This record gives sequence, C-alpha cells and structure tokens, in this order.
Amino acid sequence: MYTVAERPELAGKGIPSADVWPEYNLHGDRLNQWWGHLDEELADYQFFLVDENDDVVAEGHTGPLWWDGDDATLPGGIDAAIEQSFVRTRAGQPVNTLCALAAETPRDGRRRGLAAELLGAMRVIAGRQGLTHLVAPVRPSWKERYPLAPIERYVQWRRADGQLLDPWMRVHERLGARVGAPLPESMLITGTVGEWESWTGLVFPDSGDYVFPDGLATVRIDREKDHGSYWEPNVWMIHPDLS
Repeated sequence: MYTVAERPELAGKGIPSADVWPEYNLHGDRLNQWWGHLDEELADYQFFLVDENDDVVAEGHTGPLWWDGDDATLPGGIDAAIEQSFVRTRAGQPVNTLCALAAETPRDGRRRGLAAELLGAMRVIAGRQGLTHLVAPVRPSWKERYPLAPIERYVQWRRADGQLLDPWMRVHERLGARVGAPLPESMLITGTVGEWESWTGLVFPDSGDYVFPDGLATVRIDREKDHGSYWEPNVWMIHPDLS
C-alpha cells in the first residue's frame, strides 16, 4: 500500500473510473466539486494497492472528519462528508475520524478479496494520522436489484444464516463494523433529460419516476423543465475504534 503522497506517480496508473462505476455515478453535483482536489490537498489519505509487478490493483479514497461518536451527528451522506473534510482541513480544524469515500476495484476483479484489503489499508491510514474512528457511507452493491425498496428497509435485510444480504455491507460487518444510519439522500446527481438518457441508455418519454440500469433508487424526470434528479442512497457502516 502506498499513499499518493508517497508515490504520486501511481496516480497516472490508477484504475479508470469507467471500470469501477456506472456512468451516471460519475456526475455527482456536490461530490465532483471536491473530488478533483483529493490528490492535491489530502494526498496522505488517498492510496493504492499494488501487486508484485508494481501494477495498481485497487485504489482507496478517504477524508478526515470530526465526529463525537454519536450516530445522530454523522454527516447526512457522502456529499456532506467530503465537503466537511475539505472545510475542516483548509481551516486547520481538528479531526479524529477517517471517512471512507471510495474503495475502487475493477468490476471484473471483485472476487479477489481486495475489498477486505482496502478496508484494512484504511485502518492503517487512520492509525498513521492518529485518528480514532473509521466510518464509511457505503454504496450497497445489491441495492440496484431492489431500486424500489426503501434504503431503511434494505439495510436490515439478512440471509437465512443471519448475515447481511448485501455483499459489500457484509464485508464491512465481517471486519467488525455495525450498521449505522441509512442515508436516503447521500449523493445528489442532476442533469438534463438528454444527459440522463445518455448516462442510462434509456429513453424517458414522459415526466415521472423511472427505474434505470445500475440505479439504487429511481430518477425523477421532468420533461417540461428538461431536468432529471436522483438521490443515491447509502448507509453508514461504523467500524470498531482504533486503539
């Protein structure tokens, strides 16, 4: 594991975003205002996992927060979390919590066990920075199969063996994390109707709410205003404190 601060040249060898995320997910209104500054301003919090050939196999993106340990005071989603990271660090305000922002592996290589490696590396980053807490606004990987289910219900679903239904949430829980607050409005994505049609490959003939490929919830289309609006739901997973 190397941080961007340690090996900035790896930033040019990272995993293309299109290999990780569906197209619509790359257009967050607030998230994209801050994302491009992560490597510049928070280089110690961004990292790569490399293999024996020095090839990048996974990336992790995180940011520092201040949190008092009360679930109710966590940010309302990833939009609010990344903004707080920059506001606090730019102002020189204290931080005590590492917030996971993304754990990126190619979609065709997610059975290699890299998810657990990424979360383990985040604990290393938190320890280096002297932080106490580790939290993650998780994008549930199977929520796209149930876009009409409220996130408040989905995050409670468990298999017959008692483990969480969602695979990505399950990875966190197996590493000791607990399910925290559901986040129905974690990341806002808006665009014109034409943009949403381009991002999803669908045609939206009328105004209304639509299920779309890879969407975790529905997109609201307003043809008169030429506007599409989507709130991506997440859930807080709260890891054991670092000793």
